[in-house]
Amino acid sequence: MECKEKMECKGKIVQIIENDLNLQKNLKDFLEKEGVNVIAVSDGAQGILKAFNIVPDIIICDISIPIKNGYEVLEELSKNEKTNVIPFILFAPNIEVEKEDIRKALQLGAEDFIFKPFSFDDVLNSIKLRLQKSEIRTHSLTSKMIEKKYVPNDIIFVMNKDIVNIVKIKNIKFIKAETPYVIINCRDGKKMPIRGAISDWEEKLPDNMFLRINRSVIVNTDMITRIQRISLTSYLVRLIDEQETFIISKRYGIKIKNKILR
Repeated sequence: MECKEKMECKGKIVQIIENDLNLQKNLKDFLEKEGVNVIAVSDGAQGILKAFNIVPDIIICDISIPIKNGYEVLEELSKNEKTNVIPFILFAPNIEVEKEDIRKALQLGAEDFIFKPFSFDDVLNSIKLRLQKSEIRTHSLTSKMIEKKYVPNDIIFVMNKDIVNIVKIKNIKFIKAETPYVIINCRDGKKMPIRGAISDWEEKLPDNMFLRINRSVIVNTDMITRIQRISLTSYLVRLIDEQETFIISKRYGIKIKNKILR
């Protein structure tokens, strides 16, 4: 199956958890020909560990794998904020699945059941559909970020290079405008571009923590290590673990003086 489908899948990381090694290998080979990066393991414990370490774009998992079965893997991953957003597809022999099992899996967050025997095209189509829905959901969450006033412990989801980053507001160090994007810079060193205007962020970030210092930059005041006067109305700002320095422009100087320099 050629792509446009291939463009939708290319570069994505798919994790397969399947103890039938022939099926695992054949499916891996098929998906890799479609431009997918595949991580394959054969039991639930390995599957959980790999998911935590790699955070794949999607997981496909047999319900009958050893050590921890597919339901247990799904339940474990659904409890962690890093992995509970990963689309999860279950493989199941048709004769072994009861309606209650399907209901349980859906309640835990499974997005699809694929019953054996299946074609690899069916698997690819399901992967494409789940990835499309995941991206739509992620973009929706991102757009909703600036519909409300945040508090420091709020968590937002930011898509960056096909990876969903989970960011706590209080861990944002500064935000810098680079039209048509703003770049979210976090304390852990991550830098994430997102389309939008810096004025929207100024409006929605907590006033007691974030401060706009010029036309292009908003800083987290908890991250400021030094403010140095360089003229009557302008200041130089340094942030923790940050080599770049920032100028507080004349327009914002009074605001800074009133809020910080007391």
